Amino acid sequence: MDRISKFNVVHRLEKRPLLAVINCVAALAVFFFGYDQGLMGSVNVSVDYAVNTMKFGHLEGENTVVVDDSVFQGGITSVYYLGTLLGCLLGGWIGEKVGRIKVIALGAIWGVFGASLQTAAQNSDWMICARLVNGIGTGMLNVIVPVWATETASHTSRGQFVAIEFTLNIFGVVIAYCGCSFIDNGLSQLVWRIPIAFQIIPLLFLFVVVWFFPESPRWLVKVGREDEARYILGRLRGENGEDAGLAEAEFQDIRNVAELEKKAGKLHSYFHMFWDVMPRSIGGASSGSLHIGRRVQLVVWLQIMQEWIGIAGVTIYANDIFQQAGYSSEKARWIAGVNDITYMLSTFVAVFTLDRLGRRKTLFWGSCIMGVSMFLSGGLSRLAIDNPDRGAQYGAAAATFTFVFTAGFGATWLTVPWLYPAEIFPLQVRAKGNAWGVVGWSIGNGWTVLLCPIMFQHIGEKTFYIFGACNALTIPIVWAFYPESNQRTLEEMDLLFASDSWFNWKAEETFAMLKEQNPDLVQAASRGQSLIDPEAVMTKRRSSSRGLNVVDTADAEPK
Repeated sequence: MDRISKFNVVHRLEKRPLLAVINCVAALAVFFFGYDQGLMGSVNVSVDYAVNTMKFGHLEGENTVVVDDSVFQGGITSVYYLGTLLGCLLGGWIGEKVGRIKVIALGAIWGVFGASLQTAAQNSDWMICARLVNGIGTGMLNVIVPVWATETASHTSRGQFVAIEFTLNIFGVVIAYCGCSFIDNGLSQLVWRIPIAFQIIPLLFLFVVVWFFPESPRWLVKVGREDEARYILGRLRGENGEDAGLAEAEFQDIRNVAELEKKAGKLHSYFHMFWDVMPRSIGGASSGSLHIGRRVQLVVWLQIMQEWIGIAGVTIYANDIFQQAGYSSEKARWIAGVNDITYMLSTFVAVFTLDRLGRRKTLFWGSCIMGVSMFLSGGLSRLAIDNPDRGAQYGAAAATFTFVFTAGFGATWLTVPWLYPAEIFPLQVRAKGNAWGVVGWSIGNGWTVLLCPIMFQHIGEKTFYIFGACNALTIPIVWAFYPESNQRTLEEMDLLFASDSWFNWKAEETFAMLKEQNPDLVQAASRGQSLIDPEAVMTKRRSSSRGLNVVDTADAEPK
């Protein structure tokens, strides 16, 4: 208890007010992530940046940039995602050792350094190195902030909690896209240097205020600081009236599951987590019934799918997309800004639906809307090009469906791929597990950002068809392999992934069987036992006088 500063907000606030201020700080970190991601949309089309400093384009007319080397342009943009990949692995590793708060502070100050380097860039080599450095800071924040948020929120409102944060994420994209193009008719170097430097302000504020916020109670249990964890849980959940006993029950569940996870999986390195998916005969399956390797694959591919359904291209190369629809460069930029505002407003849908519909249904209806929108946007863009006399009508229709796509993404796929990895991993490796999700995001984003300008240059509006096909492909993949995490506690996730089968229906059958056999679920902590004991004998099922089964997953698997 002495380790909690007297200035920490946990002493002054409790329950919803405490959760609200935690959400605000988490949202500030996510705002920076969105701002930095959307930044290049306006920077790439600034004259001084593209023509004079980076030298990948030339000027046509007064202030229109024409890209000559799309591979070079995409490379400068995408190297940032190599940085996020390195940063997420580093942040996940440090986060398991020193806690969530310290990694948030480290990511913020690292981001300040990277933003300063970008602001001062004098040539392309400098900019490439600066974006790599900045990406490392972003990767740290991306991996640890969702974990901190989900570990403090109640299981009944985790989705809403994270969805609110991602509203600020897209607000960051909107602010970034506004830019400073009004300065010197868009010709000054301040047009791109000021927006890059602006991100230093929220990062410095985040670095200062995060020290006054409580550490994750689940991480505190993991490292043996149980008195602090119990106190913080009491402040988060309340101790009086109807809330009496909630914090204690959750604390006992966390403590019990943490002990069982220590027994179940001894090897927690990134390599062992990744290799765990392989057969035991070649060194895999080291996590036993926890099936951590399967969870790693699920979160990596969920984030890759998120980028290949089209949002990376729409966010960063919006100008190119609307020019493909037949609009002038100036009008395309204006429309792209309005599209970002629509994007931000659509995120409020997830705030009110994510915990009601669940993760799977949210992804399903999002893929349907976005897939149809991409096919229609591509077809209408082609009609605008082939029929210049009616180009305005077809172009407007194509732009409309791009708006529909963006709104559909903001309401569905924006939040779930960030929430799901922070939910499904065991406490012992939750930060590292979420790091694997950011690895997938970095690979997917870097890949698409690098290829998008090339695709738009060579196949034009057919790029939309690729994105539409990817949306269609996500539906059977999510249906078959991704179990529902909504309205289940973080401690129940080990049961959800107890099945030896990859298929969702098997996972749900096993979970339902274990829950029916043991109605108290993880509340068995009060008896020092659990539903699943990975060390139990494979062929035995023992029943206690209270009806608690100690079941090995091989025995629990529905036949």
